[in-house]
Amino acid sequence: MPEVTLLAPVPEELAFHRLDRARSRPTRWWRPLAIAAVAAALYLAMIVMIMVPLVVVVVMNPGLSPAFEMLERGQVPPFEVADPTGFLVLIVPLILMIPALLAASRMLGGRGVGLLLSVAGRIRWGWLGRSLLVALAVYAVQTAITLALAAATGESIEADASQPGLGLMVLLIVLLVPLQSAAEEYVFRGFLMQAIGTWLKHPLFPILLPIPLFVFGHLYDVWGLLSVAVFAVAAAWLVWRTGGLESAIVLHAVNNVSAFLLGAFGLADANATTGLPIDVVTTAITMVVYAGIIEWMQRRTGLVRTRTVLRPAPVPLPQG
Repeated sequence: MPEVTLLAPVPEELAFHRLDRARSRPTRWWRPLAIAAVAAALYLAMIVMIMVPLVVVVVMNPGLSPAFEMLERGQVPPFEVADPTGFLVLIVPLILMIPALLAASRMLGGRGVGLLLSVAGRIRWGWLGRSLLVALAVYAVQTAITLALAAATGESIEADASQPGLGLMVLLIVLLVPLQSAAEEYVFRGFLMQAIGTWLKHPLFPILLPIPLFVFGHLYDVWGLLSVAVFAVAAAWLVWRTGGLESAIVLHAVNNVSAFLLGAFGLADANATTGLPIDVVTTAITMVVYAGIIEWMQRRTGLVRTRTVLRPAPVPLPQG
């Protein structure tokens, strides 16, 4: 009887953008496109399910919220402290991207949908907490410096806590804006990076190619868009470098919560669509400081950045 040689499986180290190869179903070139299509259909279905009851409520209660009147005219409603309904109209549809994407990914990709989050297949809560402390510290310093410079140039810096509905708005900001930020990270730094990583192996492609989609989803002038692009590069680099979305999610959440809270207390214009070159410089410095500290932390803690999967060993071709 001929001797049978059993070949050991070959380990493969996968960075975050290549994690589609670790799902329970074999990777197919068309799968990201199918997931995007199904997620879009599910998302639209959920929007319709929410909007129809809202339309009925608005018809029965004219003037309930100026936001609905603006939406009817095809305009984006502004952030107003006294209009929590309008804030919900802005934020909740973005949050719905999470269940739509996760459901579509599970349907077509099989088990392992948690790999959209990290190489561990889940949220690494300890790492998220450490990243949150860094983000809070960096933005506290940035905000203090920004307000101090504004005061030094003669601007009036005085918080206004007298606005009606302020307490409710602060609660909504703290509870919902982190979910909105996480939803955008799921789509642009989770799904899109792994979708591109299905086709292109080098990490530079999944880091850079989703940036235009993220940037032009914001209604800013050129300086505002450049600031968003700097943010997007930093967030994508952090995801690849740390092997998960956690550091990018808390960066996004702290950035957005800070902006809305400053707007709620009258210390900034949350509806501003124009910027200045100094805004780009400020964003770049903030991103470099935050990313530098996160890089130092992940090296010091030995954070796992890749996932090892076992592949069947190639069968040698018969000789002769």
